[in-house]
Amino acid sequence: MERLQKVMSNCGVASRRASEQMILDGRVRVNGVVIRELGTKVDPDKDIIAVDGKRLELQPKHYYLFNKPKGVITTSSDNQGRVTVMDYFKKEKDRIYAVGRLDQNTEGLLLMTNDGELANILMHPSKMVDKTYEVKVKGHIPGTVLQSLANGIELTDGMTAPADVCYMGFDQHTSLTTVEITIHEGRNRQVRRMFEYFGYQIHSLRRIQYAFLTLSGVKRGGYRKLSREEVLALYEYK
Repeated sequence: MERLQKVMSNCGVASRRASEQMILDGRVRVNGVVIRELGTKVDPDKDIIAVDGKRLELQPKHYYLFNKPKGVITTSSDNQGRVTVMDYFKKEKDRIYAVGRLDQNTEGLLLMTNDGELANILMHPSKMVDKTYEVKVKGHIPGTVLQSLANGIELTDGMTAPADVCYMGFDQHTSLTTVEITIHEGRNRQVRRMFEYFGYQIHSLRRIQYAFLTLSGVKRGGYRKLSREEVLALYEYK
């Protein structure tokens, strides 16, 4: 038996929070009865669940590792006509969505799935899932700044948690410094804001690793399916 909103999320209806609102609005029936209690538990294999009169069908779970290009937004659709991550998954029939976000100008590793349970596990702050970014900025960065980034700095939304910071070198021809930084928080534009705090302008920002997953073998704009072993390993964060 599982909570109704969790089953709805896993079926790709909406996020768990949005599913809860649908229940409160009386849009969900279980075996013909309108359900408004958020704690209601159901058996997805036996109970007939309908949202707005349409019966839910359990979808097979899909898991993809996507190498998001710069300029692509992490939403299912956009009323301004901008390119979204879903434009790269047009041949996939079942609804999927991104686990977390990368801002429009950040490229790199993004997980896509229709497994609401796994998405909620990975995005929960308590799970402390590592995310590694390759950052290129104009100019030199002194060791004192790198140490401050590692220790944590005070942003407008609070102190950042300690991070792993690795200096990768300075390019004399481009005047760019490359740094790899690993964080486990999920604040909006956090890495950008951490460097901007010291007055550095981001030249490029790319997520190169999520948990144990890397971009190896996946070209920009491409994606691959996760193996069963990889999915089970991600569930170990539960």
